[in-house]
Amino acid sequence: MRFITAIIQPQRLEAVKRELETIDLNLMTVTSVIGPARPKNIAGNHEGAGFMNGPADKIRLDITISEDFVESTILAIVKGAHIDDISRDQIFVF
Repeated sequence: MRFITAIIQPQRLEAVKRELETIDLNLMTVTSVIGPARPKNIAGNHEGAGFMNGPADKIRLDITISEDFVESTILAIVKGAHIDDISRDQIFVF
C-alpha cells in the first residue's frame, strides 16, 4: 500500500476529482489547509496595490492505494491540477 498526499489549488479540486474518477478512484480525504503563498519576506505589486507575503488557501488530498495504481493516480492528479515545473502544487508519495 502507498499513501499519496497532494497539495493543490482550491479551484482545481473538481478537475482533479473528475480525473481520478476516470481511473475509478473515488475514495480520498479532502482537507482545507493554509500555507505560505510565496517565499518569506518578499513584497509584491499587483495592479498598483502592494502586498506582502501571506497565507494561501490550499486543498490537501490524502489517498491510500495499492502499488499498482500509484503512477496512474499521480498522472491523474497532475493532469487535473495542471501541475508543471513552476506550479506551487505538490505531490508526496509514502
